[in-house]
Amino acid sequence: MDGAAMKLPSFKILNPNRPTRYSTTIPLGFRRISSSSIAAHVSASFVSEGEPATRSASLGHVVRRDFPILNQEVNGLKLVYLDNAATSQKPISVLKALQNYYEAYNANVHRGIHFLSAKATDEYELARKKVADFVNASESGEIVFTRNATEAINLVAYSWGLSNLKSGDEIILTVAEHHSAIVPWQLVAQKTGAVLKFVTLTAEDIPDIEKMKEMFSKRTKLVVIHHVSNVLGSVFPVAEIAHLSHTIGAKVLVDACQSVPHMVVDVQSLDADFLVASSHKMCGPTGVGFLYGKSELLSAMPPFLGGGEMIADVFLDHSTYAEPPSRFEAGTPAIGEVIGLGAAIDYLSEIGMQKIHDYETELADYLYERLHSIPNIRIYGPMPSETVRRAPLCSFNVVNIHPTDIATYLDQQHGVAIRSGHHCAQPLHRFLGVGSSARASLHFYNTKEEIDTFILALKETISFFTSFQ
Repeated sequence: MDGAAMKLPSFKILNPNRPTRYSTTIPLGFRRISSSSIAAHVSASFVSEGEPATRSASLGHVVRRDFPILNQEVNGLKLVYLDNAATSQKPISVLKALQNYYEAYNANVHRGIHFLSAKATDEYELARKKVADFVNASESGEIVFTRNATEAINLVAYSWGLSNLKSGDEIILTVAEHHSAIVPWQLVAQKTGAVLKFVTLTAEDIPDIEKMKEMFSKRTKLVVIHHVSNVLGSVFPVAEIAHLSHTIGAKVLVDACQSVPHMVVDVQSLDADFLVASSHKMCGPTGVGFLYGKSELLSAMPPFLGGGEMIADVFLDHSTYAEPPSRFEAGTPAIGEVIGLGAAIDYLSEIGMQKIHDYETELADYLYERLHSIPNIRIYGPMPSETVRRAPLCSFNVVNIHPTDIATYLDQQHGVAIRSGHHCAQPLHRFLGVGSSARASLHFYNTKEEIDTFILALKETISFFTSFQ
């Protein structure tokens, strides 16, 4: 891939009580814009747009103290972290929950009769109940812990898919799906003879719901859809599609990785048959995700993996299997990570998901507006309006500048962390006519001031690269 040469970043924790001092080192021959210049531009932008020089404390300002990683220098610059669609940062309460497990009651879960095992089991199963309540599942047994959302989708593909799909059956997806929601079904289709059918986008860069409806037939057995696109920022009408799918007897699997961390998600209202999400995108640890499945579907599905915990009895010539969710949790699970996920849910719930969503909607509109004001930028996905709400992310390209060059310069010259690449959505990027894009994605600990810093840094980045054209 063409682009600027990369260098290893340096890290320095900031003292919040002293002013930030910027390094005078200039890597890669780039000229560095001083912090005072950026600050002056930010301040001026507030005044020029008729806004006060200082804003009242937002949710982002209030909660930042809970995220020590954000109080850091990267390449001698104060970190502005805008890569939340890839992974979120973790509050102190989650870090303490992990530490407490390993320091105070580290033990294997289930079947152990000693105090540490009983305590670990209680906390592990309590986390399952927290997840169930968080997404409004009917019961805790409808929540299966997995390594991540990818494994959760593979579980459905290999357990439900191989058992229920046959030659000629159809699986409907959109071109905007994450690779994790496409590749497992390609593998299943190769084994069963099922056919994948893909819905394209409208002129507004959203999946074409009317075309999807036209694809539905008696051969449709499964609909695989995202709740929120990790590239387009669009929100899919899951409940409507689930209702239509069920009228023809099809099941619905929802990739909710970009919705569960940012809005109220109610699996019963959505009427999803399966729904997956990842802990690390919702302020929890890496290494754990979950599958929600309707109890009657999980009970009819065979095991995904074999081993300890997922069995009822083992004989030399056969085995019988445990009831869900244990049937799908073979071996020692990620105990500390699950407990950490429970702590993350406690943290998010204490703030309130509706409050988080309302604040992030405001940030999303502001980010889009500021980006849209820059010439020669194409932002992918729908334009926000009174009736169209975007998620708090924008994928974009700048004419004649590679997105990796943009991300590199923003990082090394301005301490702004965004992502560049295809975001595990190559079919979508091909449909859009590009190979990659840059993406800025927000969470509730971000602020409008950070967006202003990003926009000014991006303008300077564009100026730098266009000066060579």
